[in-house]
Amino acid sequence: MEHHNRNNRTIENPIIGDRVTFLSTSMETDGDHELVEVELNPGGKNDLHYHISYCEEFEALEGSVYVDCSGGTYIVQPGEKKTIQIGSVHRFYNPGPTPIKFRVKISPARSFEPMLRIAYGLIQDGKTNSKGIPRNIFELAIIFQLGESYLPGLPRYIQKGLFGCLYLIATGLGIKKRLYQTYCMDTISPS
Repeated sequence: MEHHNRNNRTIENPIIGDRVTFLSTSMETDGDHELVEVELNPGGKNDLHYHISYCEEFEALEGSVYVDCSGGTYIVQPGEKKTIQIGSVHRFYNPGPTPIKFRVKISPARSFEPMLRIAYGLIQDGKTNSKGIPRNIFELAIIFQLGESYLPGLPRYIQKGLFGCLYLIATGLGIKKRLYQTYCMDTISPS
């Protein structure tokens, strides 16, 4: 089992080319929101997805963050914000030649932090494929359930049913507990 400094506020994902710093955690805001600062390398991006229980508000700080949302492309300039509503299919990316920096406010916080810590930790430990998808289907199910995120193109009830069942099995087998102990157990708490 890998051991990580779970108290770090900054985590990295070399596959999508970003560094995420937790500025405000769920524990610090009593679950109201989480605020992260993202540094995204040129060409960095995530895949199209949607959330069923929280909104995301993107605010550009340095450079422009491109956000595809519900069929349109928004170029968020420094000082501007773009809110992604619950259920809106979206992704962010940096098509430019230099790194960019932006903030994302997740409201309400839900399980965003543990989901991201587990996903990025598995990538860092080489336990995913080249696209960042966990090789272990139970670990993938835990990430899907925690993130309350879904992929367009496949009916949500199929994704929710499949990953919901696998999540219950993974929890019963102790996989969720192991992932929390490895990647999340000591996440930042209020001082």
